[in-house]
Amino acid sequence: MTRIISGFAGSLTLAVPTTGTRPTSDRVREAIFSALDARGALDGARVVDLYAGTGSLGLEAASRGAAAVVLVEKGPAAVKACRSNAALLLRAKPRGSTLSIDVSGQAVDAFLAPSRDTWDVVFLDPPYDLGEAELAHTLALLAPRVSADGTVVLERSSRSPEPTWPLGLEVERRKDYGDTTLWWARPAEPVG
Repeated sequence: MTRIISGFAGSLTLAVPTTGTRPTSDRVREAIFSALDARGALDGARVVDLYAGTGSLGLEAASRGAAAVVLVEKGPAAVKACRSNAALLLRAKPRGSTLSIDVSGQAVDAFLAPSRDTWDVVFLDPPYDLGEAELAHTLALLAPRVSADGTVVLERSSRSPEPTWPLGLEVERRKDYGDTTLWWARPAEPVG
């Protein structure tokens, strides 16, 4: 069972497709959101959840104060779950809230390539079998779309090598949780 942990939608149960997704564990989500809350990163933030699966990361951010969330997922069953979960959260949002949640049913690179939007918080939870070259390409597309004080949280298998980071992003830290590794990155400081 996947649920929203905290915020206005705390304890809401999310729809999960029977196959094709690997929802982030409660323990890892707690760690991610404790760190983001400590930074004050979510209040009014523009968030994108790439390889969204059920949308649990983006929707948790919405419940905790993000202003706009985009869930990007190409799997038909997962897109259906994301839409259902987004509707559930939007029905639960506080009166007067201007929260927006959009679901994009396309591949991550196809979503990022033409985009001119910027995001304050980016979640990437690609399939563990996504190749390193494909991930490097996605990160390169993403780098110019992260706001100047933005945060990127990448979830990978602890057996995966460190991602190849593009020039526009730099690693802040790595943290392991059993079989899961979280990579935290931010926009690189301009040189010169």
